[in-house]
Amino acid sequence: MSIYLTAIIKSKQETTSELRKMLLDMVANSRTEEACVQYDLHESASDHTFIFQEEWKDQAGLDLHNKQPYLLNFVAHAGRLTDEIVIYKTEKIA
Repeated sequence: MSIYLTAIIKSKQETTSELRKMLLDMVANSRTEEACVQYDLHESASDHTFIFQEEWKDQAGLDLHNKQPYLLNFVAHAGRLTDEIVIYKTEKIA
């Protein structure tokens, strides 16, 4: 059963370009993972907000993703680069 995530990441204004680079690296690496079905990154045109739309084959695949070095690197730097991170785990209903 697929796992769907939406992550909303608000960058600090002064770190937007550094954060964008890190997030794009996460996209490139995450898309190579066996359990990754979808890993899309969007950027707001009006402020410093990034939005991930993710789909994972199963919870085990997501758990493995959450242990990857590039994701752990992001977590280690998130406090310095972001103002807020909100993650929604959802179920597809239509």
